[in-house]
Amino acid sequence: MPASRRPRRRLVVAAVLLIPLLPLTACADADGARGDSSRPAAGAPGAPGVPGDDGQAGRRATAPASPASPAAPAGIPGLGPATRGGIPEKSRQAVVVRGDDQDANTSTVTLYERHATEGWKAVSDPWPAHNGLKGWTDHHTQDDLRSPIGVFGLTDAGGLLPDPGTKLPYDQDHGFTIRGTGALGEPLEGSFDYVVAINYNRRPGTSPLDWTRPLGAERGGGIWLHVDHEGPTQGCVSLKEPRMRELLKWLDPAAKPVVVMGDVTSLGR
Repeated sequence: MPASRRPRRRLVVAAVLLIPLLPLTACADADGARGDSSRPAAGAPGAPGVPGDDGQAGRRATAPASPASPAAPAGIPGLGPATRGGIPEKSRQAVVVRGDDQDANTSTVTLYERHATEGWKAVSDPWPAHNGLKGWTDHHTQDDLRSPIGVFGLTDAGGLLPDPGTKLPYDQDHGFTIRGTGALGEPLEGSFDYVVAINYNRRPGTSPLDWTRPLGAERGGGIWLHVDHEGPTQGCVSLKEPRMRELLKWLDPAAKPVVVMGDVTSLGR
C-alpha cells in the first residue's frame, strides 16, 4: 500500500471511535445543562441538597409528631375551687351531699372514690336524703335547724343496732335510743340505729356520743349521717336504712373518707 494513503485511514478510524460517544454526552446535557422544568433548581426550596434534606431526591425531612398530652384526672362534678381545695390530698373516699338550694331540706348523696391516674369516679347512684329543716348555712349555730356547709372528716360510727360490718370504729350503745316526733309529726324511733359522726365541732377518734365541742356549745354539734325518718332533720343528713348499711360497709379509714356537703351553689364556689 502506498505510504501517502496511511494517514487518511487513521482519520477514518478515529472518526468511527468518536461516533458512539456523542449520544452519551447529549443525555448528560439533557438532564443537566438544558434541565427538566419540573425539577427545582439546586438551592431552591424542596430541592435535593438543601439543609435538612438527606441528599436523596424525593425524600423530605419531617418534624416529629408532638406527643399527646395526658388527660387530667377527673374531679368531682359541681365542685368549685374553694370546695375542691378543702378535700385533703390523701382522701380517696368522698360522700357528696348536694342540696337543691340554700333553703331546701331535701338533697342527694353520691359516693365517690379517687384513683391515682383516673381521678374521682362515682361508685353509687344519687341517693335521696334529708338535711336540716331550714336548709344550709356556712355558719352553723345551735338550734338554727340548718346543716353546716363544708368538707368534714368521717372517722367514727355507732348505733343502737350491732355493727353491720364497717371498718370504722363502731360504738353500739343504748345511748342511741331516740323517741318523739320530727318536724312533720313523723316518728323518730330507729333514726339512730346506724350513725356516722360528721367531724363538725367534735373531737375525732371518739364515739359519736362524745359531746365535746371544740368551737363552743353555741356553734352546735352532734351532726351525723343517720337513718332517715321521712322528714327533715335538725342539721344532720339522713338516708334510708339499707343505704346507711351500704355506706357503713363502704367507708374505710385507710382511704381518709370525707363528707362534702352543702347546697349546689355553695359547693360550686
